[in-house]
Amino acid sequence: MAFSKISHNSLPRRRVVVTGMGVLAPNGATLAAFWDSIVHGRSAAAPVKRFDTTLLPTKIACELKDFEPREYFEPRKARRFDLSIQYGLAASKMAVKDSGIVVEGIHPDKIALVEATSVSGLEGSIKAVKTYNERGYSAMSPFTLINSYCGGGSGEMALELGIHGHAISLSTGSASGNDAIGYGLRLIQDDEMDVVVAGGSEAPVIEQLFGAFCQTKVMTTRNQNPGAAMRPLDKNRDGFLLGEGAAYLVLEEHSHALGRGATIYAEVAGQGRSCEAYHSVAPHPDGVGVLSAMQKALFMAQMHHSEVDYINVHGTATHANDVAEMKAIRTLFKEDMDRVAISSTKPVTGHLLAAAGAVESVACCLAVQKGIIPHTLNLSEPDAG
Repeated sequence: MAFSKISHNSLPRRRVVVTGMGVLAPNGATLAAFWDSIVHGRSAAAPVKRFDTTLLPTKIACELKDFEPREYFEPRKARRFDLSIQYGLAASKMAVKDSGIVVEGIHPDKIALVEATSVSGLEGSIKAVKTYNERGYSAMSPFTLINSYCGGGSGEMALELGIHGHAISLSTGSASGNDAIGYGLRLIQDDEMDVVVAGGSEAPVIEQLFGAFCQTKVMTTRNQNPGAAMRPLDKNRDGFLLGEGAAYLVLEEHSHALGRGATIYAEVAGQGRSCEAYHSVAPHPDGVGVLSAMQKALFMAQMHHSEVDYINVHGTATHANDVAEMKAIRTLFKEDMDRVAISSTKPVTGHLLAAAGAVESVACCLAVQKGIIPHTLNLSEPDAG
């Protein structure tokens, strides 16, 4: 994803800007709190509270703290819906409120909702299986149909926000959040929509899934000092922290935003995507997919790599990811490598899976707006890869 300060160049296509953001992250449930923790390097990592980790090698995560559903929607919805849907409802409503946009004032066919999620439905599915096995079908909740499939969240958010034009859920693993924003970008560029609420939500701190991540050995086991545990781009890295939460952005056609006097955080200039078809979970060691995605984003943005000031990397603190990313960046930037600032904000937020790209897009927009580049927490011995 390529973000930039607002430009006054005339482009032969509709321009897209960010006019509202909502974030519900482990390190902050408001934009101000989220940004303050990013800038000051306060990690949300702590011992897991949701279940017993005695027998697990990883005992820490970035869990969402002090989430009060009643501040965002009716209490009955908190009883019915999985946390992933609840987080999405809250963050999308915050984004719309932050934008100051009146949904009812937009033509119903010109506003859309794009959700990114990857394990939404898992919590509901596990509960449903347990209920069915223990008490039979008559005890099943009809809301299992919403909770247990990837896609229920977009419909519920559209219903809550009154969005009639289009609602869709995308699930492309850790790329989902970026893909959701990119999908929204193209909807506006192609004149299908004027406004798109796009982002991602995830609630993966579930005992069974957490255990599976432990089995893959991709999570840090530095349990004694949670805040210093995750070390992307560092020689002493040993994996990521799992995080949970949601982030949504209001994307708006430029003249539409100017017409209503909206505050503009940044312009979404381009997005690139690729599929390496290399491995089910590991990136190509030469970073060919990462390189291709960056090249496509710059091409869409009509930018040269020399115009890039900052890269918020995926930065999972796994050897395979970090090495592949850095190889791709070196290949693209070559002699400009020393000029470009590179950091990962995941040590503060944790890895939010499908919501990661959305959360990090909020961080990038705030970096553009405030002119401050976030640093990489716990980076003491940089690894060139």
